[in-house]
Formats: sequence, structure tokens, C-alpha cells
Amino acid sequence: MKPARHRWSFMFPIFYFLGFYGFSQKDTSDIITYTDKIILKMNLDTRTDIYLYENRQENTSLHLVPNNRFRMFLSLDYEFIGVSVGLVPKFLGANSDEALKGESQFTDYQFRFFLGRWIQSLSYRKIAGNYVRNTGDFAPDWTEGVDPYLQFKGLSSSSYAMSTSYVFNRKFSYRNIVYQNEWQKKSAGSFVPSLYYDYNIFDFDEDGTISKDKYFNIKTAPSYYYTYVLHRKWFLSGNVSPALGVRFSKSESVVDDVRTTERNTFFIRSVAAGVNLGYSSERVIFGINANFSAEWYKEESTSMVENDQFYGVLYVGYRFDPPSIVKKIFKPLTGN
Repeated sequence: MKPARHRWSFMFPIFYFLGFYGFSQKDTSDIITYTDKIILKMNLDTRTDIYLYENRQENTSLHLVPNNRFRMFLSLDYEFIGVSVGLVPKFLGANSDEALKGESQFTDYQFRFFLGRWIQSLSYRKIAGNYVRNTGDFAPDWTEGVDPYLQFKGLSSSSYAMSTSYVFNRKFSYRNIVYQNEWQKKSAGSFVPSLYYDYNIFDFDEDGTISKDKYFNIKTAPSYYYTYVLHRKWFLSGNVSPALGVRFSKSESVVDDVRTTERNTFFIRSVAAGVNLGYSSERVIFGINANFSAEWYKEESTSMVENDQFYGVLYVGYRFDPPSIVKKIFKPLTGN
């Protein structure tokens, strides 16, 4: 089996857009802000980047999966800035069954800026090492739980991304359900359109076969969010986000000492949805999310690449007053 003979293009649709920034006043009768508090939070999620390449002409498919069962994100938010770091620590069952599935690596860095009703984010992500979840389709004598999966240790992907989002309804708190540094007192919803830009590098170097895919994605999503306030400390929210975009790709490969280069443009489609049940007191926050996302595009008339995910998120956090030196540093920027 020589998977590099197929053209693998992978999408990590995160976001980028350089636009206008506005500072709109919030309706304080509907939203309580905790931006003057430092918020430390830990997220645990079951999200896995699963890619499906389907060749309809040959009636075959390939499921590539990193060997990660859980991921952890540690985040800090204060005033208009937030930062988070994602990793897969050993105590969460990272790289389970390495003898069968091999070892994978995951790192993620995110920065976010809140400017009135505008939200700007920047991120970097790298994933290395995958195994073929449907190994039995390619190795008839393979026995699950006994024989090792087909593995691609030389397979890695990196993503550099930014996004800009805008909240139309000033009575709706996007930050309450996503970052928990505000509290929405009354039920409300809002359109939150976003524009996403990301640049990705996909590398494959194994058994004398080398390939590198570079692609740039632009995507827009007219998202809608709604929060239903169950109690003065509990809320239930939902969201749906269809999206359309375009991908510009450049693929280079070396197989049997023969170098080839290919450029393509693809139209990409995606949809995401989620439900969030959360609790927020003046100090303690926690909640649980259920999310679904699907992304797909046709590489040619007989093949398609998909990335479908259903995953859960558990988060817990704590708000506390910042040290006086931190207040002094931020005072010229916030005017507080």
C-alpha cells in the first residue's frame, strides 16, 4: 500500500480576517461582565481529527486518526485578552495502546482579543503521527486488538490561522457561552458571522516517499447562537454554523525519484452545531458541551475528502481578583 500516490489535502478550518474594529457599549441591564477578574480555566475534550479519503471509482476509503483519546486546554482570560494552550498529557490516556496504534503528538496555541462586539483570534496547531482505523480493509489477515494498525509516523500537519467574528445583538453575550468571562441575565440570541483564513502545511515522509501539501483556506460562516437562562446561575445554549469557502492548494511529491507538482482550487463546505449546559457564579464556572462538525470537498469526480467529528467538552474554571501590578499594567489600555 502506497497512500502517498493519492493526493491528500487536509483542512483545519480555523480563522483569519483583518477588518474593522469597533468598541460598542454593552447593555449592562442584560449582561454582567467579569473582565476585571482573571479567569483560569481547564477544558477536557474528546475531539479527534479524523480524516476520511473516499475513492468512489475503486470503492475504497481510508480513515486516518491520531492516537489521542482526550485533549486538555489550559486558558487564562483578563480584560480584552485571552490565551490558551492545548496538549495531550499522559495521565489522560494519551497515545493509548501505543504498541498497536503508534504514538501521536498534539500541540495547540490560541490567542484572542475582545474589542467591543468584535472577537479576533489567532492560533497555531500541529499534529504528528496517525494510524489507519480501518486497517482491516487493507490487511485481510489483520485481527483487531492483536495485530498493530497500519501507522504513518512520518505524517504531520501544521496550521496557522486567524478569525474575526461580530456579535450583532448587543443584548446577547457570546463571551458567556464560549469564554465564560461574562454572564447573560436574560435569554437572547444573535447572529455571529465569522470569516476564517488559515494556512496549512501537510508533510509525509516515509519509506522513500515524500510529499508536501500547502493550502490556504478562506471560509465564511453565518453562525447563529441562542442562550436560554434556566436560573440565575444556569444556562442552556445552542448554535448552528453552516459555511462555504474556497481552498487554494499546491502539492509536491517525490515517488521513486520522480518529482511532481500540482496546483488546484476546491470549493469547501462545512456545518457545525453544538449544545452547552453551563453554570456560573461570581467565582466558579463549569459546564459540558456536545458538538458536531462536518467538512467535505471533492478532489475530483471520483474522490472526496471528509472530516466528520462528534465530541464532548467538559470545562471548569475560577475567577479571582488580579494582583495590583497587573491592574497597573492594563489601566492605560482599559481606562479602569
